[in-house]
Amino acid sequence: MALKRDRISIEVFGPSAEPEPARSGASRADEAVLILARLIGRQIAREEFERKLAAERKAGRKRPEPGDA
Repeated sequence: MALKRDRISIEVFGPSAEPEPARSGASRADEAVLILARLIGRQIAREEFERKLAAERKAGRKRPEPGDA
């Protein structure tokens, strides 16, 4: 079975009519760092999962089923 890649949909919104609530630069930076860390963690998990699947496929090809020749 072929691996299907999901497509990511990105919606672009214009500027809002409401002004953004005032936040300190530190809280915005903290929020940005947490978002970035979450994205990096997901990417690492995705790559690890793909490596695991590839290793399982490779191991499956090396071991023939009993009765197959």
